[in-house]
Amino acid sequence: MIRRSLFSVLAFAGMTLSTGALAEPPADLADKLNAKGGQPLPIEAIEESPMPGLFEVRLKGGNTLYSDANGEYLVVGDLYQNAESGMVNLTEQAANARRKEKVAAVPDDQRVIYKPAGEIKARLTVFTDPTCPYCHKLHEEMAELNERGIEVDYLAFPRMGPNSEIARQLAGVWCADNRSEAMSAAFRGETIEVPDDCDAPIAEQYGLGVESGIQGTPAIIFPSGKMVPGYLPVERLAAMLELDGRSD
Repeated sequence: MIRRSLFSVLAFAGMTLSTGALAEPPADLADKLNAKGGQPLPIEAIEESPMPGLFEVRLKGGNTLYSDANGEYLVVGDLYQNAESGMVNLTEQAANARRKEKVAAVPDDQRVIYKPAGEIKARLTVFTDPTCPYCHKLHEEMAELNERGIEVDYLAFPRMGPNSEIARQLAGVWCADNRSEAMSAAFRGETIEVPDDCDAPIAEQYGLGVESGIQGTPAIIFPSGKMVPGYLPVERLAAMLELDGRSD
């Protein structure tokens, strides 16, 4: 796993970078990065970064690294700005913004939605798998989340992959007349009927999860695009949503 390294970023900046205007990444940078004989990088996109002379290289699977214009020096880690408010993680901010846009693009008719009876005060998107123990724990608290005005939208992330048996069961959930009831039944371990003409976006949602950096479930996406892996109790979720609303 690529790990964050504030100190490596700052050290690299001090040793190799000069000031100047932001520039478009060289058109051949991807080729240069993969021309050294090592294992090819699964590059998704290369963009300018906030730091002159350094380019953001996004990899498939959600990781990010940084390169000089020649693809000779790489920084594995997050880029921080020493701002008036303190250290700001620019890499995380950019990832959140991309994740927010991608998740928001999923229409309601492709989600399993648990909506509060009254006012909706906040909305969470959760990538889930009914075979995941901590997904069960979160699902058991759905009524309390809804009572607090928190809507929970499920997207599918079958941990064993889009061709697994649980992926097939999730397809049955998405093709059910009442998805929320079918999802709750799946969490109870009931077998879900899968219609012959079922065309569910399970593989697409799994791919979206991978692109968003999700490696396990539950993966909770806040309105800002911030992702929290794993189960969180209701009280903490509510507190984090309040903070997230201030920064969104």
